[in-house]
Amino acid sequence: MHAGTAELYDAVYTRMKDYRGEAEKVRTWIEKLRPGAQSILDVACGTGEHAKYLCASYQVDGVDLNGDYLTAAHRKNPQGRHEVADMTCFDLQKKYDVVLCLFSAIGYAMTLEKLNSAIQCMADHLAPQGALIVEPWLTPERWKAGRPHLVSFEEENFKICRMNTTEVRGDRISFMQFHFLVGRPAEVIHFTEDHELALFTQAEMLGAFRHAGLEPEYDEKGIFGRGLYFARKASA
Repeated sequence: MHAGTAELYDAVYTRMKDYRGEAEKVRTWIEKLRPGAQSILDVACGTGEHAKYLCASYQVDGVDLNGDYLTAAHRKNPQGRHEVADMTCFDLQKKYDVVLCLFSAIGYAMTLEKLNSAIQCMADHLAPQGALIVEPWLTPERWKAGRPHLVSFEEENFKICRMNTTEVRGDRISFMQFHFLVGRPAEVIHFTEDHELALFTQAEMLGAFRHAGLEPEYDEKGIFGRGLYFARKASA
């Protein structure tokens, strides 16, 4: 989903997000939903920043579409298994106590059909009494088009600026084109990334869980202010 390198991804998002704090919140949810959990599958794991903190307590595996990100994730969590896979159609031939899908990655499912497929795949990888935890993207009501956003940071020899505006395209698709300026001692480069994420309603998210045979609940706050959907699989 991202044109930039794992180095650039981490440079931007580790300054935007408190991954350590979020991992602690995830740990609290896991202890509540699946006490004694030992294994986690992190779906759309990116560069593995959450797993970096969770792997001290759990065996954490990850899947993502971006092989460069998975290489970075494996460096942070060398005991984990990391596979290139599409969240809407994967089969690792393994069950987990907990399956996570964080940082709103589920929005990249794009259609209701793919949303249902993604949640079904995640549910299929749950062990009996396992917990599925999904952090959603924004709902149609919360997405505001026509707003500029700026993120920047600087160190002595490495500076980044990311700017974008927000749009709505087609049938409830949020669109952002990120413009990056990256400065190093020898050069300044500019590139863009296009991001499209579906604006699923709360009813659609809950429906996808139920379609997969789970009875979900919703926490409005979640771990990053975007809410959290969760459910437990029935005993075998």
